[in-house]
Amino acid sequence: MEVILLERVSRLGQMGDTVKVKDGFARNFLLPQGKALRANEANKKKFEGQRAQLEARNLERKSEAMQISEKLDGKSFIAVRSAGETGQLYGSVSTRDIAELLTAEGFSVNRNQILLNQPIKTIGLTNVAIALHPEVEVTITLNIARTADEAERQAKGEMLTTAEAIYGDDINDNARPDNFFDPNAEFEGGEDNG
Repeated sequence: MEVILLERVSRLGQMGDTVKVKDGFARNFLLPQGKALRANEANKKKFEGQRAQLEARNLERKSEAMQISEKLDGKSFIAVRSAGETGQLYGSVSTRDIAELLTAEGFSVNRNQILLNQPIKTIGLTNVAIALHPEVEVTITLNIARTADEAERQAKGEMLTTAEAIYGDDINDNARPDNFFDPNAEFEGGEDNG
């Protein structure tokens, strides 16, 4: 199906471009969300009549997105989650979680603006891209840790995916075998039937 784009769509084209897309993509996404019109003569005339308004609205949205991007770009956010000693999360951090985190910090970001290929499943620092507008993209750093203290340590560059890193070097002092038995002691069992 051929459509006229009413705004820039990534990996497709700019506003006003006539592009050929799969029918399902047009029917299920582009047309219902108001991102495109079917490319027929009536719609081409309608688009040309509204072009100035659409470009003005696009410019307004872009300038709003630029203002937000100046505040948001490069910022770091902390997400506290429970995880195992190897750094695997019990669950994951998804686009919804990130959107809620940003909203709590005062940024109005929708979960479909967050460009995340798959949910984050380990602790550590992760860069996440956010498309505030089809032409404005920012990157934030997500610091996923078990506690706020660990988040600070991770921000300084520590890796917290081993038990020694989490609990310190003295973790194994109480777990040494010689604390539990005396290797020089004689066996004090029952009778030897040998």
